[in-house]
Amino acid sequence: MATIHQLKAERKTLHGHFSRDLAPVLTIASGDTVVCDTLDAGWGLEPYVGGAYQPRREFEGRDPELDGGHAMTGPIAIEGAKAGQTLAIEIRELTVGAWGFCLAGGWKSDHNDLLKVTNEGIVHAWELDAKRNIGRNHLGYSVTLKPFLGVLGMPPAEPGIHSTTPPRATGGNLDCKDLVVGSTLYLPIAVDGGLLSVGDGHAAQGHGEISGTAIECPMERVELKISVVDNMPISAPIAKTPDAWITMAFDTDLTVATYAAMEAMFDFIQEQYGVSRLDAIALASVTVDMHVTQAVNRVRGAHASLPHGAIR
Repeated sequence: MATIHQLKAERKTLHGHFSRDLAPVLTIASGDTVVCDTLDAGWGLEPYVGGAYQPRREFEGRDPELDGGHAMTGPIAIEGAKAGQTLAIEIRELTVGAWGFCLAGGWKSDHNDLLKVTNEGIVHAWELDAKRNIGRNHLGYSVTLKPFLGVLGMPPAEPGIHSTTPPRATGGNLDCKDLVVGSTLYLPIAVDGGLLSVGDGHAAQGHGEISGTAIECPMERVELKISVVDNMPISAPIAKTPDAWITMAFDTDLTVATYAAMEAMFDFIQEQYGVSRLDAIALASVTVDMHVTQAVNRVRGAHASLPHGAIR
């Protein structure tokens, strides 16, 4: 019988990097469910004040080398998971905390340089109402919440410490706004045990994550069913959302990422419908939407989206 595990965001479970050498804080069986919470990506313990940037209280005792990235909860090992298999992560519940923030400008990055806002910045402070699914910022503007986790991923096969900023084949900082409750994310496993980590709660975000942040928020409750899949070989993330199948790809060149996501979708259509590659391209041209997942994580992300029932 499947087990439900509890995992709390605390010193022994929090980390800010990916590594195959990180010891798991929890080991589960395939098909088990994990219920956890997460800090916001910046390790915050309280809201920002809206307007000009002001420091806030953050998690103490961080290691500059090991905790420099997004605050993640995990890693979670899955019994029997082997490199070359696929991990299925069913997103069953996401409950945002009471507050969040969005930053625009004010730090050194390639996208801020392009937007010419490296030397000036602003903080939007958000109050979040999970029951009404509404966020309201300090300026009085409201948006509908569409919560998801920005980071769902495992370490690559290569040893060493890996940044949480760029997404990679094994997941990580995907920042894909479509991965809402009811979605299942499929990731290729690169190391035995998988070693899944999650974090970077987003209460709302547009495709592209234009400023480099969404409404960054803690998650009070995250419920994930985690399973190993044997007969689904993949080389990059694929997801089934409530609305569509999506294929993802990443590259420093957005054009390269876009075509890689297209190719993954052509493969998917060929397999699902038993058609040739040329037929898959033609069918995709009239049914598939291309999106810029995010343009701000050094490695850009693109994804192709095939709505359910679009090809009948």
